[in-house]
Amino acid sequence: MTSPSEKKATRQKLEALSGLLLAMFCSMLSMTVVGSSMPIIVDDLGGTQTQYTWVITMTLLTTAISTPIWGKLADLVNRKVLMLTALVLFVLASAGAGLSQSAEMLIFFRALQGIGGGGLQALSQVLMADILSPRERGKYMGLFAGVMSIGTVGGPLLGGFLTDTISWHWNFYVGVPLGIAAFIVLTKTLKIHQAKPEKVRIDYFGIVLLSVAAGFLLVWISNVQTYGWASWETLYMVGIAVVATVGFIIVEMKVAEPLIPMSLFRNKTFTLAVLASISIGVSMFGTAVYLAQYMQVSRGFGPTEAGLMTIPMALGMMGASVVIGQLVSRTGKWKRYVVTGGVLMVIGTSLLSTLQYDTSLVLAGVFMFVLGAGTGMTMQNLVLVVQNSTNPREIGVASSGVNFFRSVGGTVGVAVMGSVLAASMTNLFDDRKGDIEAAIAQIATTDPAAAQDIGQTLTSGGLPPTRGMPEAIATIIEQVSATSISHAFLVGVPLALLSLIAICFLPNTSLNRKNTQEQLKAAQEKEASSAVVSAAPAEPSDEAWDEAEREHPGYSEAWDVALASTGAVRLPVRSETEDDDDAR
Repeated sequence: MTSPSEKKATRQKLEALSGLLLAMFCSMLSMTVVGSSMPIIVDDLGGTQTQYTWVITMTLLTTAISTPIWGKLADLVNRKVLMLTALVLFVLASAGAGLSQSAEMLIFFRALQGIGGGGLQALSQVLMADILSPRERGKYMGLFAGVMSIGTVGGPLLGGFLTDTISWHWNFYVGVPLGIAAFIVLTKTLKIHQAKPEKVRIDYFGIVLLSVAAGFLLVWISNVQTYGWASWETLYMVGIAVVATVGFIIVEMKVAEPLIPMSLFRNKTFTLAVLASISIGVSMFGTAVYLAQYMQVSRGFGPTEAGLMTIPMALGMMGASVVIGQLVSRTGKWKRYVVTGGVLMVIGTSLLSTLQYDTSLVLAGVFMFVLGAGTGMTMQNLVLVVQNSTNPREIGVASSGVNFFRSVGGTVGVAVMGSVLAASMTNLFDDRKGDIEAAIAQIATTDPAAAQDIGQTLTSGGLPPTRGMPEAIATIIEQVSATSISHAFLVGVPLALLSLIAICFLPNTSLNRKNTQEQLKAAQEKEASSAVVSAAPAEPSDEAWDEAEREHPGYSEAWDVALASTGAVRLPVRSETEDDDDAR
């Protein structure tokens, strides 16, 4: 039976977690809500295609770069203050984005949103480790995965609704009340007692080098389809990223408080979790991008309908996270479930690579559900096992490190998928060139303007939604796009296999029953007791007795008596003659 004190402790944990969940939902929703409205937003602001790309890329860039920085700061300064700071920055940036009057202004505030959002995502996991032990954390991690799933799927739907009914400005304003509510809840409920380091050292040089390396890499990979893999843009951007990365590694091996300690990679669990997270990043970003494209271009659905079609993946992710999280907390066993999740990711990615323009929507939903379930079983549990095996003094940088590499790896994987899609689409359009020309000629007999627009779009390499197109050309585009997208999903299969292999080699360690702050307190008490023992006066040694014997001959007899009392030696039997001699 649960005691009143246990019920009170559970209630306090749930209250604090509610604030973290609200902050996480605010971040996820604000990042995804503009997905279906961005074309309208940029057009209304008079932006160009380049600015359209930067609105999306800038948020991704600042989120990825700021995540390890927030994580390192969490190990150095008060985490609650950091969380509230990130919330304030995010709310102000959201309000500024909603007030934007130009594309440049929107890009600036989206960059700030990314910095604040990176803090919310990184710090929420670190603070959860302060509140919950690894053993009990599993059943609550399902809530975080559920929030991420709802934000990912519900964001574009809400954004389209707000744009159609009120104004696109409310795509950004919607995060303001949520952020304020999260700030109030966290201020009242979040109570942690964090040990402060003796001296705070900030790795400024490491921050600059990481920003340069990740920045050039992400900008290049996001635009490589425009630049080309073999181009001078690729040469200098990748070159700068490589040089900055080498410099960053050298700096991190020298500074007192590295941003990402290289010693983390000596931890087998951390290194394998980073490798496994790459495939998860591709699953999260890749499916969001290319499944929506499949539904709109290959199946002819509108943006809202396409968003609804991806619900099976969200359900799989949320359901698996909740159920498996409960099992992990109840049994303490995690390895079997993470391996199962890795297997499901391989199966789900392989199944998605078989999609065609006429694949049953029910079957496509099953494919998405399988991949979502695999992602839900692995994503949060990988962070859990890393936190469980990491020095509690480095919990922030370890947690954010996994998220950082997942974001960067996922972005690179999505870019590679995009290049495969573009190459496949070009080849398939060349093969169907005669059919396309015949279809456009047929359309020109009744609607010359439409025929010209379709021809220009296809010539420029675009892949327009087929909803409302004449059936003659729509069928060809649907067939070509579906085949190209299925080829793109093939990129995820070897990455999913890599993830599964890394998961299989993860050490099957037991989950700790103490949260981060309890572990730190226990370590401090152990260090204090060790210091007391080492400061205690040492027992006299044989050498001390020898010195005493030379100075005080009477000590020799006392030492003999002490030894004799243990049975180790026998006292010498003194004769009466010796006694008489002594007496004289």
